[in-house]
Amino acid sequence: MQRREVDAVVVGAGFAGMYMSHLLRLEGYDVQGIEAAADVGGTWFWNRYPGARCDIPSLLYQYSWSEEIRTSWKWSEKYATQPEILAYANHCADLLDIRPLYRFETRVTAAHWDEAADRWLVDTDKGEGLSARFLIMATGALSVPKEPDFPGLDRFKGPQLVTGRWPHDPVDFKGKRVAVVGTGSSAIQSLPHIAAEALQVHVFQRTPNFSLPALNAPISDEERAAFEAAWPFYKQAIDTGEPGVELLPEDWDPSDEELAEHVKILWNGGGLVSTVQIPRLTKDERINDAACDFVRSQIRELVNDPVLAEKLCPTSFPISTKRACVDTDYYVTYNRDNVTLVDLNEGAIEEVTARGIRTADAEYDVDIIVWALGFDAMTGALTRVDIRGEGGTPLRQAWYAGPAMWMGMMVAGFPNLFTITGPGSPSVLMNVILAGEHNVEFANAVIERMRARGETRVAVDAAAQEAWVDHVRREAEGTLFPRANSWYMGANIPGKPRVMLPYVGMDYKLRLNAAVAADFPDLRFEG
Repeated sequence: MQRREVDAVVVGAGFAGMYMSHLLRLEGYDVQGIEAAADVGGTWFWNRYPGARCDIPSLLYQYSWSEEIRTSWKWSEKYATQPEILAYANHCADLLDIRPLYRFETRVTAAHWDEAADRWLVDTDKGEGLSARFLIMATGALSVPKEPDFPGLDRFKGPQLVTGRWPHDPVDFKGKRVAVVGTGSSAIQSLPHIAAEALQVHVFQRTPNFSLPALNAPISDEERAAFEAAWPFYKQAIDTGEPGVELLPEDWDPSDEELAEHVKILWNGGGLVSTVQIPRLTKDERINDAACDFVRSQIRELVNDPVLAEKLCPTSFPISTKRACVDTDYYVTYNRDNVTLVDLNEGAIEEVTARGIRTADAEYDVDIIVWALGFDAMTGALTRVDIRGEGGTPLRQAWYAGPAMWMGMMVAGFPNLFTITGPGSPSVLMNVILAGEHNVEFANAVIERMRARGETRVAVDAAAQEAWVDHVRREAEGTLFPRANSWYMGANIPGKPRVMLPYVGMDYKLRLNAAVAADFPDLRFEG
C-alpha cells in the first residue's frame, strides 16, 4: 500500500482532538485528523437524546487556553444543552479553522508500529494508508456505547434507539408506548422529556442511581460578572493544579448535626461541584452515609408513592462511587400516571419479543425501545482499533489483565503513541475539557522536546509505568470506589477486567508539571 507520510495522526475531533490538531499545526507539523462523525463535537455530536445536558456548569465547561474563544462565546444557561454545546464546538472549529485538517466519516481500523522507521502505519476504513511519526488517540473516555445483548433483539418490530448514538432527526414519542432500559445519566436526563410526550413509559431499572437537582436557570449578568472577576484565579488553578477555591480542610471532623446540615449543599444546584465541597466524601464512610441519607430523604419527599420511592433510593453503593447524575424533574416524573418502574431485581429481562420486552414476571408491549446502557468507558474506543506496538504486540493483549498505562497517556512498548484522557488519568472525575487540555499540552511538550533534539522515538519506561499503575490502584483502595459495580471499575462490561480506571488522586496536574520541569525522567528518548 502506498502510504502518505505525515508528522502526526490525531484520532478524534472532540475538544481534545481539536486542540491537539491546532497546537501541532501551530508548531508547523503536518497533521492528519481522523473522525468517525460527519463533523466536530465528539460525544456531543452523537448524544442527541432528549434532555441531554452537561453535568458541569457551563461557565466552567469550556476551553481555558484561548481568550479569543472564551470571550467570544456566551453560554445561555447554567447547564448547557447538547445543541448549545455542539454549537460551541462548531464555534471553536470555525475560529480555529480546524476542519481542513480532518477526514470526517472515517474510522481508523489499524495502527501498527514500524520499528525500523520509528513510525506508525495507520489504516482507515476508506482504504487510505498513512505513515505518521506520532499517533494521538483523542477518542474520548465515553464514546463507545454499550450495546444491548438480550436475546431476540432482531425480533422487535419497532424502533430501537441507543442514547449514545441518537438519530439526528427528532423522534416523535406522541401517543407511543416506550421502554427506557437503564437508569444512568442519559435515562435520567431523557425520561422527563419522553414521559411528557409518550402515552406510556416503562423504566427498566436494575440499580437505582443518585441524582442531584440541576436547578437550571438562565445565567444572569451578575453571575457572568462574578465569574469574570474570579477568572484569573481560576485560570491559575487550572495551570498549576492547585485548588482554585477555598475548601474545607481534609481533616474536617464535624459533629453528626454539623455533618447532616453540611451535606444539604448537594441540593443547592451545584451538581457534581457540590460533591467536591464535602471533604472525604469518597473516603470516609460516616461522611458518605450522611450524604446518602440526605439524598434518599429528598427522593422520598419528591416521589408520592412510598413503595416506589424506596425502589428509587440507592442502597447498594456509596454516593459518588458511581458518577452522580444531575437532573431536572427526574424523580417527580415518577408521579405521572403514564410512568411505571419495572424493578429488574424482582424479575430480570429474559428476552426482547416482537411486541416489546419480557421479564421473568411479565411482558411489556411497547412501540419504541430506548437503550440507555452507558458506555465501554475509557478503554472501549482504544481496544476497538487494532493497535500493535513493539514486536507486533496488540494493545488488547497488553491490557489483558487491565489497562496498564503511565499517567493515562502512554503505554510501555507502544512508542510515539499518546492517549488523551486515557485510563489512569483523572479525566472522568473532573472537568473533562480541562483534563484534555492538560494531556494535550503535555503531549505537545514531549513532541517539541523531540524536535529540538532531533529525536525520533519516545517510550515510557516499563518500571515507571508499573509504579504509576500501582499508585493508581493504591489510591483507589484508600477510597470507597471499589464498593460500587460501576463503569469506573469496568464492571458494566461483561468480561472486562475489574480495575479502577480513573486516577482518584488530586495531584495529577502537579505531577505533569513536575515531569515537564524535570525533562521527562520517566520517558526514554532515542533518535
